[in-house]
Amino acid sequence: MIRVENLHKHFGGFHAVDGASLEIAEGSITGLVGPNGAGKTTLFNVIAGVLPPTSGRVFMAGEDITGLAPHELFHKGLLRTFQIAHEFSSMTCRENLMMVPGAQSGETLWNTWFGRKRIAEEERALAAKADEVLDFLTISHLSDEKAGNLSGGQKKLLELGRTMMVDARIVFLDEVGAGVNRTLLNTIGDAILRLNQERDYTFCMIEHDMEFIGRLCDPVVVMAEGKELAIGTIDEIKANEQVIEAYLGTGLKNKETA
Repeated sequence: MIRVENLHKHFGGFHAVDGASLEIAEGSITGLVGPNGAGKTTLFNVIAGVLPPTSGRVFMAGEDITGLAPHELFHKGLLRTFQIAHEFSSMTCRENLMMVPGAQSGETLWNTWFGRKRIAEEERALAAKADEVLDFLTISHLSDEKAGNLSGGQKKLLELGRTMMVDARIVFLDEVGAGVNRTLLNTIGDAILRLNQERDYTFCMIEHDMEFIGRLCDPVVVMAEGKELAIGTIDEIKANEQVIEAYLGTGLKNKETA
């Protein structure tokens, strides 16, 4: 679904992404791991249109989407979440979800005067869909709670719920497990698996929790120094000496034998 070809993103003399090339297959949950500073989040930001590339191309389902703005990619079904959730803290969880779909009738002044019936009908439909999403994520008991009062893990679930309010085709998750307790992390993992298996979502996720990655992701892509270092199953990645060297600074061959 996504193909990245020789992508570069430079900040002055610093090459955050330095010739990365990779593919994300439709219907997969692809993990993206690597040491700090490997370029993972910058790669996400370039693919998702947050940052323009210095050079290289990004394709989605064969279409060149290089440099498109986030709102343009949103309408193509490419969504991205962030390590720190961006909720509307003073609004309820239901209202946060209802805000997501674009081109709502209530956004125009004309309709607020002459299209009140249409606005009311849309809002009822959006509220019903939001409640369905909250139920899917097992947080329906929080529907009327202010989003700012949620725990970090609950905010991550709410952010995942936003992707369900539109026709998402691929979702980029940036450290969805960061700061989340194990119980809620399992709930988030269950939701991701169900969205993948039942609703055909494609995911690519940055994550440092290798147990979480191992449960969800196949394949796993390892980045180091701004480019792809290795790709494979979690077991293949764990046994890859280049990966061990990138993470730990020494290969297995340099370990002293007893």
